[in-house]
Amino acid sequence: MPNPLNIAFFGSSLVSAFWNGAATYYRGIIRALADRGHRVTFYESDAFGRQKHRDIPDPEWAQVVVYSASNTDGVLRCLQAAARADLIVKASGNGVFDGMLEAAVADLKRPGNLVAFWDVDAPATLDRLHADPADPFLSLVPHYDLILTYGGGQPVVSAYRALGARECVPIYNGLDPATHHAVEPDSRFAGDLGFLGNRLPDREARVEEFFLAAATARPEQRFVLGGSGWDDKPLPPNVKYVGHVYTRDHNAFNCTPITVLNINRPSMARYGFSPATRVFEAAGAGACVITDDFAGIEMFFEPGREILVAHDGGEVAGELQSLTLPRAHQIGRAAWERATAEHTYAHRAVRLEQVLGLARPGPAQGARGRAIPAEVATTTQA
Repeated sequence: MPNPLNIAFFGSSLVSAFWNGAATYYRGIIRALADRGHRVTFYESDAFGRQKHRDIPDPEWAQVVVYSASNTDGVLRCLQAAARADLIVKASGNGVFDGMLEAAVADLKRPGNLVAFWDVDAPATLDRLHADPADPFLSLVPHYDLILTYGGGQPVVSAYRALGARECVPIYNGLDPATHHAVEPDSRFAGDLGFLGNRLPDREARVEEFFLAAATARPEQRFVLGGSGWDDKPLPPNVKYVGHVYTRDHNAFNCTPITVLNINRPSMARYGFSPATRVFEAAGAGACVITDDFAGIEMFFEPGREILVAHDGGEVAGELQSLTLPRAHQIGRAAWERATAEHTYAHRAVRLEQVLGLARPGPAQGARGRAIPAEVATTTQA
């Protein structure tokens, strides 16, 4: 393949995180690819009000093409333009025309290019395919040159290969230090524990267990809930709901509470090896993170030193009861050091190039013992 690459990417949205949890991942990966000389055109629809709730303007590091969600004329023109690319990617969960795009991108295979399905929710996709033998995507899996996932480890790799995938490789979530970093605290997000996540049917029960139950058990402490869809959810009196938090405020959200909570959806927790973008965002800001337990966490952060792990809401409440501000700062510093040394999107872009057979120099490796910026050590407060 040529080097650098011309990449066509069909995803949910690059410019809006509104009802689009994959935005941080897309931005991190694509910006890192652009930094390494690759040219990316990102095709997204105007569905779900995302274009009205943009977090960023069209970036310099990618061309963004928006097509209509109300008819197929625009997306068909985009497919015609994408056919000239060296690598053509269909991401999962765009929300409109998914079935059509899955088949159409597979059909764009020709000598000299690669077509890839990039699954940003592989556990949910695999559960769906296993539950429905008539799912049209089943017959398409072997037609893609490559299945990429943003997590899942060996369980996801084995499952996709069992469905006929030629190759399946995780390209994990990571940190973009230029985007997620320490900032001054913001009083809107003041509290002992913050959780940021949209209200989704397959997440709500775990939010009740890990976040709301902990809030009920610790009435003397303050909890902050951010994300879309929680407006009519009954909340304990010590929980402050701040609504949708734009990505420009994610650093402040992570830097203000004493600690922040990560809650995986059930399928992610079951497959494991899938740290969410929120974990790396928070680590980049030097935040102390409590996460629900999942297999493979030690591949990314050391439990007890770089991240705290809880098995239920009672353990979250217990961590809050014993956690001191100095220890929270210490854990946040250690997480920042690990993330910047090993888990940036620059590292992920190099991994993708290796998968694609492009032999190029990688990013400079960070040193575990390097100095920590002063702001990482001092900004987190109640």
